[in-house]
Amino acid sequence: MSTPESNIIIPAQTLPHVIVPFPLEITVHLGSPDDKSALNVTVPYIDYIKNVASSELYPTWPEEALRANIYAIISTTMNRVFTEWYRSRGYDFDITSSPQYDQAYVPNRGIFSNISDLTNEIFDQYITRSGHVEPLFAVFCDGRQVQCNGLLQWGTVDLANQGYDALDILKYYYGNDILLVESNIPTTTTETYPGSQLKLGDSGISVFRMQHSLNKISENYPAIPTVDITGYFDEKTEEAVKVFQEVFGLPVTGIVDMETWYFIRRIYVAVERLYELNTEGLSQQELLDLYANVILEEGNRPVVGLLQYFLNVLSSVYPAIPAVTIDSYYGPETTDAVKVFQEIMGLPPSGIVDLRTWAEIYKAVYAILTSVPVEDIYLPLINFMGMEYREGMNKIYPGILILDIMLNYLSTKIPEIPAVKIDGNFSEDKAASVRVFQELYGLEPTGVVDAQTWNMIMNIYRNFRYAET
Repeated sequence: MSTPESNIIIPAQTLPHVIVPFPLEITVHLGSPDDKSALNVTVPYIDYIKNVASSELYPTWPEEALRANIYAIISTTMNRVFTEWYRSRGYDFDITSSPQYDQAYVPNRGIFSNISDLTNEIFDQYITRSGHVEPLFAVFCDGRQVQCNGLLQWGTVDLANQGYDALDILKYYYGNDILLVESNIPTTTTETYPGSQLKLGDSGISVFRMQHSLNKISENYPAIPTVDITGYFDEKTEEAVKVFQEVFGLPVTGIVDMETWYFIRRIYVAVERLYELNTEGLSQQELLDLYANVILEEGNRPVVGLLQYFLNVLSSVYPAIPAVTIDSYYGPETTDAVKVFQEIMGLPPSGIVDLRTWAEIYKAVYAILTSVPVEDIYLPLINFMGMEYREGMNKIYPGILILDIMLNYLSTKIPEIPAVKIDGNFSEDKAASVRVFQELYGLEPTGVVDAQTWNMIMNIYRNFRYAET
């Protein structure tokens, strides 16, 4: 039986991991940025927001005005953390306590109870522009003693008294294209530096991100050559790093140490204008396009579970490939298994599954699974991967092979379901088999495998399959 020869599709087009987590803690410099006599204090993020809000706002203001202002405080804070505004400039803190540069923070001050309650409710929500992912740098001022091109704090009171809700107030000041986005995943660190130097031969998510940043910078600094964004630190990446270092007056080593990493980060933020109120921004579509054809460490897309199952199938044939836990989280052990596979196949050992690696994995797994009796195959729980399967689709969609195995096994337990050929092609007879299954289990008999049908087939398959063990 022939194996797939064309590019294999990676389902589905979703972001592989949280792009903007909120920090559990934040380090505040108690003074202006260059005041070396000022102390740094590290405090819980939510306590910081409460402190700033209690320092900037009056608790007697209308609730919707308070909400709007707290959203602005949160968004500004998360922008400082997300862009690493200070850390990329060599400082060892995330934000200052100076309203001249950031927001008012007063150590050990009292917190107003209603402001505390509102912050507890919305601390993980920030402002962004439609189609973007970065937190908006939500400029604000009091609107009486100081004027600015942003939110006027006293003006929010007038608007709230006129019946505006918090989002309407924010749109009044920042434009109608803003959204409130929830970031419900915390992180224990606010630094992106991977902790060790990146150099020729290294690989992984940090290399991937660095390559993307260099390519964006090269649009404004064409002397810096563009590189293939693979996650593997090859000679072309080393040359691009050297040119970057030369352009910006850094030691020309071709090695990305902490200084170079944060200089790349600083220039990237500058060319993308992520720190401005009217920013070009980091578009969600740009990130979707960037991540569409890769599966990355730290990712938790449903396809990760399928990848882990495939790696375990391969480990039964290639003992050097370690078996992995199938938990749909792309952790270090999955990265290590991918690297071993890549080395066996003569691919750059990046630990990142790009289209080439995915195709080689699937071809190898396809040959194994299509040669094994269906009774000897035990599929794990593989959640719907965001892509509907229908008649006419072929073996470049790996989920169809899994569907074949489930349907064929179910046909041995449920006589009404016709057996199908295990070949990864969604043929007319498979659509008919799907329709029979749908009729038996009260689903609309469309012959299309949507999320509801996939999950039902998977559940029924596993009920039969694992009842025998």
